[in-house]
Amino acid sequence: MDDTNNLGSTDGRIERAKDAALGSHDGPPSTADEIAQAAGGISGALSGAGIGTAAGPVGTLLGGIAGALGGWWAGRAVAEAAETLTDNDESYYRHHYELLPDRPADRSYENVRGAYYLGQIASHNPNFLAREFDEVEPELEQGWAAAQAFGSWTAARPYVREAYTRAKERRAKEKLVEQIVPNDQRV
Repeated sequence: MDDTNNLGSTDGRIERAKDAALGSHDGPPSTADEIAQAAGGISGALSGAGIGTAAGPVGTLLGGIAGALGGWWAGRAVAEAAETLTDNDESYYRHHYELLPDRPADRSYENVRGAYYLGQIASHNPNFLAREFDEVEPELEQGWAAAQAFGSWTAARPYVREAYTRAKERRAKEKLVEQIVPNDQRV
């Protein structure tokens, strides 16, 4: 018998809670859903989202942060947030980093990619939606510190902040367009 259909089972209650929080998933789970649930964190979500080389050290970093922070960070919602990372985001973050006049000479974009990804993914956390970066920074710093061996928070902070702010602004613009332009009139 499938426990997810058993209304009294723990698995069934967990699935109903996920559906209530994220919306129903009537179709089969995506690869990112399955991998993220199996891994219990974001490292699987990133590899399932097809972010290329991000599943290596970046996946390890973000998986450590997810484990340290728990809650929303360790479930299917994080996988879905990771799926929002696009090639355009990757290009934007790389370009942003390369244009920084004070970037460290001994670090390449690949060394800071995880910080950008953390910022973008964090912007999707329902507990952070109405909060600015400065308000959520202590939680992100805590997760970053718990992941260890990926540099100081002070060094990562500007990249996390850039991505967090960019993703929030983009979602605000998309929401405004949804309010102004009906779905059937969008190009």
